[in-house]
Amino acid sequence: QVQLVESGGGLVQAGGSLRLSCAASGSIFSINVMGWYRQAPGKRRELVAIIRSNTNTNYADSVKGRFTISRDNAKNTVVLQMNSLKPEDTAVYFCYCNLKPGWGRDWSDYWGQGTQVTVSS
Repeated sequence: QVQLVESGGGLVQAGGSLRLSCAASGSIFSINVMGWYRQAPGKRRELVAIIRSNTNTNYADSVKGRFTISRDNAKNTVVLQMNSLKPEDTAVYFCYCNLKPGWGRDWSDYWGQGTQVTVSS
């Protein structure tokens, strides 16, 4: 079994910063992509940032220049540093991994339970 455990959400004022962390554990053979998605009330889940095994990254246009994603392959962790937060960043943030759970297994998508980020104006 694979588990993704997130931490670091909370309440912050506009202009403030938060740091989200996610640790993948369990039966993991190899990890391809790690990243973060978010879902605000009444809206679809959307990509925030992803980082591939070769360290290439993609960011949503709305967070470019404010958020930074990084990963530690030795620890199977991914971190999202969020600066200059805005009220529109308020959402539940989900950790995401695309990984192989074992030798010969297919690449599969896994999700964390989500952590609430609330930015007050």
